Order: sequence, then structure tokens, then C-alpha cells
Amino acid sequence: MPATIHSDNATTGAAPVAVDVLAIARQVLYEEADAVRAVADALAATPDFVACVQAILQLEGRVVVTGIGKSAHIAGKIVATLNSTGTPALFMHAADAIHGDLGMIQPQDFVIAISKSGDTPEIKVLVPLLRRKGVPLAALVSNADSYLAQQATYVLHAPVTKEACPNNLAPTTSTTAALALGDALAVCLLESRQFTAADFARLHPGGTLGKRLYLKVGDLSRQNQRPQVPADAPLREVLLEISGKRLGATAVLDAAGQLAGIITDGDLRRMLGSFSDLEKLNARDILTPQPATIDVEDFAAEALARMQQRNITQLVVTEDGQFAGFIHLHDLLREGLV
Repeated sequence: MPATIHSDNATTGAAPVAVDVLAIARQVLYEEADAVRAVADALAATPDFVACVQAILQLEGRVVVTGIGKSAHIAGKIVATLNSTGTPALFMHAADAIHGDLGMIQPQDFVIAISKSGDTPEIKVLVPLLRRKGVPLAALVSNADSYLAQQATYVLHAPVTKEACPNNLAPTTSTTAALALGDALAVCLLESRQFTAADFARLHPGGTLGKRLYLKVGDLSRQNQRPQVPADAPLREVLLEISGKRLGATAVLDAAGQLAGIITDGDLRRMLGSFSDLEKLNARDILTPQPATIDVEDFAAEALARMQQRNITQLVVTEDGQFAGFIHLHDLLREGLV
């Protein structure tokens, strides 16, 4: 498909124009990337950022993030990121705040107000009300000389000189810069709190992400049957065990009940071309010793990684070094981990 598109301007009725879509897309991405770099460079001259992180770490209440227009959408995303990484947060729309929602702010809370200009009418109404409540206020702004910045306890400067929009009107670069600075704040808080993957899992119990972080091998393997045969089991018994338990394999246990190996349905197919007298075969003759294993307490995501690494579809599960069953690729598919 060509990169240049010819389109009519249905709004103005102007003649068709040729648009190089890929060139425009690249330019937008380059401009927004440059803006994020500028925000990173500005941090060295923004001591308030470190002070803001320290204040939030000592907070007894919640972080309330507010904004209006596109900044409100960015505020909502920052709230979601803070909540998911261990910092309790609430979203408050700046327009709704001056019509009753201001009541959600408690004396022990901390407010972050997002505004590119820092001079919108809603912000100018909201800031005095916040000051009366006596809560700390951080201004996430592009204009460090704005009304909001001058009234704030902390200034989080996200300098943006131009939007990626050719008319320099649609919030594009400015919202990207604000979002990136909000992410930086959340990650600084996360690392300062030594927030771990286990902590993250407790806050994300649903969906594939949560399952990767909390679902254990034993949670799945205990739902399966446990195909097993003694090492001296005849071939017929091996076949019946594999087909009856429907996991495509069986464990082979020695006289002491220890895992001696594994026999898969693939092993059985290969055996047919290797032995002429099948009646005399037993499990010991065709097993694969030292099969791939995984412990019941390992994460199911680790089981998937091992299967992919070895190009196999099942693992022997152990518990305290003893045979405890199987986990199959189908178990992981069923849970949406693949």
C-alpha cells in the first residue's frame, strides 16, 4: 500500500491533497520523543520532583490527581498506575471538583493538578479551594510561570514548546510529556517502597498478567490425574495408563517409589520402529531417564518457559523431591498464559 494518500477535505471543500502518512507519523513520534527527553533533562533543574516523591512516601492519605480536558484523561491513567504500584490514589475531575467532588479530599491527602498552561479558569477556581483545605499541591505543568505553578507547593515541570499537531492546538506532545512524568513519579515511588512482583500480583489477581504473577504449578497439576507405572510394567499397562489418563505421558517409578523416568506417546511411536518383539518390553526398556521436572511451588509461567525452551508439551511435577503429577501445555492454554 502506498505511503501517500489522496483525500478530499469534506469539512472545507478544498481540493484533494496528497498526504505522506508514514512521514507524518514518524515526525509526530520524533517530536514526542524529543519532548520526553526535554522533560528528563529538566528534572535536574527541578528539585521539587525529589521533594514531591519524599512527601508522597510519608503520606498518610491518598494522592488525588486532577485535571480538565485531555489532562483529565492523563490524570486518570496516572491514578491507575499509582494504584497498581502501591500508592493509593483517586481521580477528581477539576470541573466536578468545584461542583461537589471537592468533598472527596481529606486533610491527610496530597493533590496533583495537571495543566499544560496552568491558567485555565477551572484551575483558577479550584486552587484557592484546595489551599483552604490545607493539602499539599503539586502542579504538573508545562508553564512553570503559570498561576498554578506559583500557587503550588511543588512544581513538576514538563516543558513543551510545541504540540505535534501541525496547528499547535491538539494536546499531543504536552499530554505525552505529562504522562511520562507521571510514570516516572510512580516508578520512583515503587522503587522507594521496594514494591516487588509479589506485591504487584496481589493488586492484579485478574487476567493474564495476574495469573503469570500468582498462579502456581500445583494449582493446575493437582486438577490432573497422575499417570504412573512401575518400572517393570508391561507395554500393555503403559499404553493403558497413557491413554486412560489423557496427558500424553506417564511417569515411571522404581521399586522405592522414586521417579525413574517418563514415557510419552511419542516414545511409544518411536519404539515401534526400534523393537521387533514388543511383547517382551516393559516400562524400563523404553523410558526416558531424568525427565524435565518442575516443583509445585514454581509459577505456572515458569512451566511455560521450560516447555518452550525444550519444545515439549508436559513437565513432571515434583513436591519435596517426590513425583506429584504432571502439568500439560493444555493447562496453560486453558488459563490464557499462552
